[in-house]
Amino acid sequence: MNKQWTLISALIFTLIVAVFAVINVEPVTVDFLFGTAEWPLILVILVSVLMGALIIGSAGAFQIMRLKKELRALKKEEMEKLQHSDSEEPASAEQKDERYMK
Repeated sequence: MNKQWTLISALIFTLIVAVFAVINVEPVTVDFLFGTAEWPLILVILVSVLMGALIIGSAGAFQIMRLKKELRALKKEEMEKLQHSDSEEPASAEQKDERYMK
């Protein structure tokens, strides 16, 4: 359900940006470091939204990669603990059950 609301929100935002861009079509001067250019305002708006989306998407992808790396390290650590604890056999089956309940 959460993904559906995310998709609906994204579509509404896209529609609002598109309408806003379409009603602003007059040419504007854009200053770059190396010069100026005259572009329609619709292009300036759409390029700005696209750049913002790319920046946010890149930051999100970096965060996901970092979390996956951390998860792999934690899983590896947990497996090493389990292998180490398996090598030390408990005296009875009750102690073994107790160890896995924790």
